Amino acid sequence: MKQIRVSKHEGYKLVDQSGSIEQANQFLEALRVRGLSPMTVRAYAYDLLFLYRWLKRAEKSLELLTGADLVEFIAAQRQAKSEPRSINRRLTTTRLLFRFHTDRNLDAGPGSSFPSPHYKGRGRDRQLGLHRLSRRASLKLRVRESRKLVEPLSPTQVRSFLRSLSRYRDLAIVHLMLLCGLRSREVLELELGDIVFIDAYIRVRGKGGRERSVPLPKLLARSVRQYLDLERPRRCADAHLFVVLQGARRGKPMTSAGLRSLFRYRRRRRVVAIANPHRFRHTFGADMARAGVRLPVLQRLMGHAEMTTTLQYINLSMSDVADEYRRAISEIDARYRRG
Repeated sequence: MKQIRVSKHEGYKLVDQSGSIEQANQFLEALRVRGLSPMTVRAYAYDLLFLYRWLKRAEKSLELLTGADLVEFIAAQRQAKSEPRSINRRLTTTRLLFRFHTDRNLDAGPGSSFPSPHYKGRGRDRQLGLHRLSRRASLKLRVRESRKLVEPLSPTQVRSFLRSLSRYRDLAIVHLMLLCGLRSREVLELELGDIVFIDAYIRVRGKGGRERSVPLPKLLARSVRQYLDLERPRRCADAHLFVVLQGARRGKPMTSAGLRSLFRYRRRRRVVAIANPHRFRHTFGADMARAGVRLPVLQRLMGHAEMTTTLQYINLSMSDVADEYRRAISEIDARYRRG
């Protein structure tokens, strides 16, 4: 079987031993022309990679796909231990690709139509109560996603992690996630001119090319200043804020792998076993919610396109629930206690 892979040459493309897979690459090129960010196009490319590898093994073609075929695709993805969220994203990409090439929607067909146990009924959405719900003609085939509660880091865990850092650069990176809620990619894409010390704000390039400004807290400003004055190579001409500090790549932009190693090294040393960039960003969201920051403001700070996404970041942790319960139960106990 010919191996299919993603190539970064001249943009993200699918290739095999015989060359480019034009059917997929026409779709990816259309996404690029529409102005989608390179990271978004990359995500679509890897979704298509899984699809075309399966099409090759199952000896099926895109134009003849049916809803029953998607059920087989789901079974293959489950067997490969893919996460439900990833499977659903690949199903959506498959439907978009099918419509792009055939100008029609992928029919459900026999073997793929299921009842709708989770239809919410008429009215408004149950989370915000802002949007009216419209009746769907039919539900799209999806995998059930379990809701996982991501626990934010405790103050003790944050302090332990910060104490383990020996470089101002690494301290500034963690502060950007903990105090400003930046994503890993947003941290790596920061340039020197994006930190505006005079006006105390940071210019952030978020998902989908959306820019936003976030306040620059004094603690973060101090760690960035110390990094720039004491650690960043003087002759470094690169515009990226964070660069490699030693070795053959000294002065080159810091990579995703380099950023991940910063956290992986400390997990292996059991400094904080659950520490990772997303966990610090989640801790920022939880801390802001605890401090009473309004939901629209938090949405803007975190760079979310939809408010419902922000809600997922501010789910109360078990410690929050326990604290509130103990406070309430003490009042209830005092109310009914015999005098």
